[in-house]
Amino acid sequence: MADEIVRQYVDSASTTGNVTMNVWRGDAGGGSFVEYELEAKEGEVVLDVIHRMQATQAPDLACRWNCKAGKCGSCSAEINGKPALMCMTRMETLPAGEPITVAPLKAFPIIRDLVTDVSYNYEVAKRIPSFNPRPKTTDELKAGGYRMAQIDVERSQEFRKCIECFLCQDVCHVIRDHEENKTTFAGPRFFARSAELEMHPLDVTDRRAILREEQGLGMCNITKCCTEVCPEHIKITDNAIIPLKERVVDASYDPVAWLGRKILRRTKASVAEARATSPVNGPPAVQPDAAVRGIPTAVGG
Repeated sequence: MADEIVRQYVDSASTTGNVTMNVWRGDAGGGSFVEYELEAKEGEVVLDVIHRMQATQAPDLACRWNCKAGKCGSCSAEINGKPALMCMTRMETLPAGEPITVAPLKAFPIIRDLVTDVSYNYEVAKRIPSFNPRPKTTDELKAGGYRMAQIDVERSQEFRKCIECFLCQDVCHVIRDHEENKTTFAGPRFFARSAELEMHPLDVTDRRAILREEQGLGMCNITKCCTEVCPEHIKITDNAIIPLKERVVDASYDPVAWLGRKILRRTKASVAEARATSPVNGPPAVQPDAAVRGIPTAVGG
């Protein structure tokens, strides 16, 4: 059985010509695209070609990867200018006979070759108010746990599929083209995280003020580019960002909602109150050094 599997692999790896790869090589101090030509093999993804390149021509080429199954989010890169996972981009789907450009994520500082410093995202994550469930009812205490209807949980479950590849963060032009926005704009991945918590049937923290005043939700102009690159097919724009915008507007400007809060004596949480429940208190995410951000344009790109 094992021999048969090996024979099938060898057969599927038959050559179909050559492939030219333009891979960015360099570090924070600068670099350029280097051309590599390899034998093309059937059934490969871009990460397979990168691995063969490391094994035969560029042993010092740096790239991140882990699962090779589209679930860890490590191998994010820009393939022919589009943010994508290298392990999920099949070579046969790329233009035949044309050089393939592989570059690091443009929105984040370069460490080396295809590896970028994505720590900005973790700084943003630390300042999102965490899950804060309501107290259990008497029936729930007797039952030993919370009771929720599945229909109420489903809205949040979609956002739990996120693998934090940060492709949505990379493609978002508010971050990608404006480095200065990183201090005041959370980005689509973290709008989805806030939506996951805001829409959870048990959560009682009001994050609308912090979304508006500190996370820059209003700066998103819903181009849907984040949705287009999401490998988990999360509808970030339609199911997270737009509903959050509606909630923020209702909280800030809807006179009926304002009157209802007055009658019921319900007050919104202030930014300070919401921030107090985040894992780390403090100012917005530290802005990376603009001097080490970005990569040069590929020759002919």
